[in-house]
Amino acid sequence: MENLVNEVACHTEEVTSCRKSHHPEHVKDNLTTRLNRIEGQIRGIKGMIEKDVYCDDVITQLSATQSALNSVAKILLEGHLKGCVVDRLSEGDEEVLDELVVTIQKLMKK
Repeated sequence: MENLVNEVACHTEEVTSCRKSHHPEHVKDNLTTRLNRIEGQIRGIKGMIEKDVYCDDVITQLSATQSALNSVAKILLEGHLKGCVVDRLSEGDEEVLDELVVTIQKLMKK
């Protein structure tokens, strides 16, 4: 039973060293696909720099890549709110709210 707790509820007080998210496979697949595309965009930008492509064109690609990363962050944040945060609040763990504020502040710096 304890192994099951470690796999399913790593955010509980009993198991603080193992914080994991629990995204459904289709969400993981979606995120992986998006991140693979972003990785390709980054390689493309690197190639543009190496080929001395006009700065404005590189900046346009950087902007598109940042937008794609923001989309990944939004998906993760939504899952975090609907899963981890709700679960921890229902367990009486209000520290998750402070953690959430810090996370949102990090996202807003961009």
